[in-house]
Amino acid sequence: MTINDVRLSAAILAGAVQAGPVDAAAPLAVSEVGARKTIAIIGGGFSGAAVAYNLAGHPDIAFQTDIVVFEPRAEIGRGLAYDTADPAHRINVPAARMSLRPDAPEHFSAWLARTDAAADDVAAERPDGSLFPRRGVFGAYVADSLKPYLESGAVRHIRAAVTAVRRAPGGWEIEDSAGGRRSAALVVIATTHPPPAPPRALVDALGHHPRFISDPTQPQALAAIRPDDDVLVVGNGLTSADVIASLAASGHRGRILSVSRRGLRSRGHAPFPQEPFGDLLSPPPLSARTLVKRIRDAIRAASAEGLTWHAVIDQVRTQAADLWPNLPVAERRRIVRHLRVFWDVHRFRIAPQVEEALDAAIAAGRLEIVAGSLRKAAIEDDRIRVSVTRKGSADPVEPLFDAVVVTTGPAHGGILDSQAWLRDLHAAGHLHLDPTGLGIDCDAQSQALNHEGVPDDSLLISGPLARGRFGELMGLPQVSEHARLVAARAAETLRTQSHAGEIAAR
Repeated sequence: MTINDVRLSAAILAGAVQAGPVDAAAPLAVSEVGARKTIAIIGGGFSGAAVAYNLAGHPDIAFQTDIVVFEPRAEIGRGLAYDTADPAHRINVPAARMSLRPDAPEHFSAWLARTDAAADDVAAERPDGSLFPRRGVFGAYVADSLKPYLESGAVRHIRAAVTAVRRAPGGWEIEDSAGGRRSAALVVIATTHPPPAPPRALVDALGHHPRFISDPTQPQALAAIRPDDDVLVVGNGLTSADVIASLAASGHRGRILSVSRRGLRSRGHAPFPQEPFGDLLSPPPLSARTLVKRIRDAIRAASAEGLTWHAVIDQVRTQAADLWPNLPVAERRRIVRHLRVFWDVHRFRIAPQVEEALDAAIAAGRLEIVAGSLRKAAIEDDRIRVSVTRKGSADPVEPLFDAVVVTTGPAHGGILDSQAWLRDLHAAGHLHLDPTGLGIDCDAQSQALNHEGVPDDSLLISGPLARGRFGELMGLPQVSEHARLVAARAAETLRTQSHAGEIAAR
């Protein structure tokens, strides 16, 4: 029997049998000595779902705590990444390395085998036997893994958006979009980064054009693009690759120009399995320059042994939790400012099926990926004229397009202005942006740091928003591991609070 089985059995024996989302207006238990306390998780994407899953499996949580997840979507666990029905959207990590449970990396693979969820997807299995199912299937796996806890009442799903979070006696008071108001002893912030911030010149000129798509992650965002439309894609990262693959799968035949500052395309996976290679920690590098030199030296050494750069980048990812904190803040900022784009295109690799779609579009002359910048845009009849200056040229060109899609990536630095409750927590001094601008500042235990740099054990940051502290928190394996850390920290905080309350009550 696993620790999660113990937690589930305890919840059932305790008589908690509420299934599905709870009434958004129903208050939950307040935090009092001897009463069940509430952990409120704001955000029910993968990060929030993983924290809830780990909390539900923690023996100290089973008998004393309500786990509440605020998520407007119908299911917990899908979030922005996995709430998609687009067949071209695939996980970009092999299924054997995707799991809610870091201690059981085969958990998702076993679920696939048990449910035959990818049985109708002939393209999921690659020639080497690895599986890259559709992203929606992974979302179904996370939701299904949480289903027993939701049915037992061990985890409660509040299908509403949070509108306010305020300090209150015993913890926090939370208001939601359905008019609910609840008390919580501890809050976990597990929201996602804000959507892309489109270039102002494009917004001003094209804001009302029916085929100006500022956020392609929205459902049916590409539906307005016609098969023969010429398309400008602004950005060259993972979202750009998804857009191009989706258009190809829908039968799009038009020309696509993908433009970014450096013209770097997301890379694919290694041609054969490789273990992480190199030692970047002996001794820990103290500057961006030293780190880059070690990576380059390791790639040369890997090549001499018949390995590719993938093995070294995987080692950087593996050692990031030790590499990043040792770097001075100024060096971290230098990496974010100058090197992040290079890291992203090598670290966050596209699925083989997506890579094949891009390769086919390039070979057919339908896709061109260039380095350049956009100067201005204007609507001419039904079409869009954009001024593009290619890297190395002083003279702009002004081609016509039928559609423009923005895929510039998350607006990391805008997180504290993205929602009113985050803005209010910032104004009250409870939160501030981390020094690198990648998310919300927190300590090594993922406790939010207030404006004076003091950690708050009742306010935790989970997932990519903690990237500025931990360095590597965008890939799912690392987010899964981090969720376990956050759950353990939450359990320890509640244990300490309960002990203190018992002493005070004597």
